Amino acid sequence: MPCQGPVFHHLFFAPMPPAPLNPSVRTRYKPGMALIKKLVHNFTIALTRLFSPLMPDRSPVTLVGPGSAKQLCASIAQSGVTKCLVVTDRGLVEFGLIDRITDYLEAAGVAATVYSGVEPDPTFTHVEEGLVKLREAGAQAVVAVGGGSPMDAAKIIATMATNDKPLRKLIGWFRVRKPPMALYAIPTTAGTGSEVTIVAVVSDPITHVKNFIVDPKLIPVMAALDASLMTGLPPHITAATGMDALTHALESYLAPTSTAQTERYATMAVRLIFENLPKAHKNGEDLAARSAMALASFYAGMAFSRTSIGYVHAIAHNLGATYGTPHGWANALVLPHVLEFSAEPARRRLAQLANVAGIAGATDAEKARRFIDAVRNLKESVGIPPTLPDLKREDIPSIAKRALSEAWANYPVPRYMNQEQAEELISKLVA
Repeated sequence: MPCQGPVFHHLFFAPMPPAPLNPSVRTRYKPGMALIKKLVHNFTIALTRLFSPLMPDRSPVTLVGPGSAKQLCASIAQSGVTKCLVVTDRGLVEFGLIDRITDYLEAAGVAATVYSGVEPDPTFTHVEEGLVKLREAGAQAVVAVGGGSPMDAAKIIATMATNDKPLRKLIGWFRVRKPPMALYAIPTTAGTGSEVTIVAVVSDPITHVKNFIVDPKLIPVMAALDASLMTGLPPHITAATGMDALTHALESYLAPTSTAQTERYATMAVRLIFENLPKAHKNGEDLAARSAMALASFYAGMAFSRTSIGYVHAIAHNLGATYGTPHGWANALVLPHVLEFSAEPARRRLAQLANVAGIAGATDAEKARRFIDAVRNLKESVGIPPTLPDLKREDIPSIAKRALSEAWANYPVPRYMNQEQAEELISKLVA
């Protein structure tokens, strides 16, 4: 799932729509416009620092460990729900995982109707189909099972069930007037942190433009981090989702909008990922490592929901839009290069992260360098290469322009990036 935040950036400045990909045109910001954009960027950071502490501090009741999904299903029944809609994707149905969830629900006395039509980057169509299923079933609650896409679709379906508005009227910030139908989350990957975020993303099926619904009401009432549901993940998905969670934690920690609270969440995530991602990648049946990675994703989601993300995500989103690169994979490719770009202004913060990861050094500069090297080594140790074979040099100017358009007034970063710098960074990913 593409990520977006924080709320207060978007309250004042909407993300700029992506520019059409035009490889034949090499774009450059005019000096005056570049200065204006940098000033606006700094202004939005200041606003976020001012208003972010005023946001409601919400999180779902969270059950952790093997068997927690079964406990969550029992809790749904104890709340008085007798009918629910399970929102998921076909892959999890074919894998047999959804049968386990529906068996848990029905054993607890809850009739479950399954909507499995969600695809990567869910569209208006998927949400509307799910809403029809919900109404036909007379469901009183929604259970999201899967990764970021089923989570996003479930959030929106639950919201539309109680708000008498067309979907397009919910797009934006604080447009959700009534609380959604009771929403429960069972993530099956350890990466997006969608079970704790205040955002849902939905794409227009015609234009493919991504739209964001942002509201604290979207946070589920309860989540289960059940490692026993994650043991079947193939190594490449374990790697990509784990690096996605690491990116969330690092971009949150390095953001000028971070707070003592978000730093605690981010550092817990970083420590868990460095210790457990190689284990989970090597042995998918390692329940302790899987449980730790599920917690890491949860903590990272708690962190970036308040502080936002940065250039790693901006570039990764646009690699995904151009080539269909999986989001976590794209984040992993870009992350070491953005850390290097930010190394000087973020030296002290990177040194602190080195301490968290158990990396020694005589000076902050040395610790920062070793931490960046450790991130690169972690990425490569789980099978993610240094380059993207699909990337074409002629596409780089447009990818850079779109990434900067996404980031300039939305993402708080330790060092501002211009068009030329963005192109130079992206070029390092060429095979």
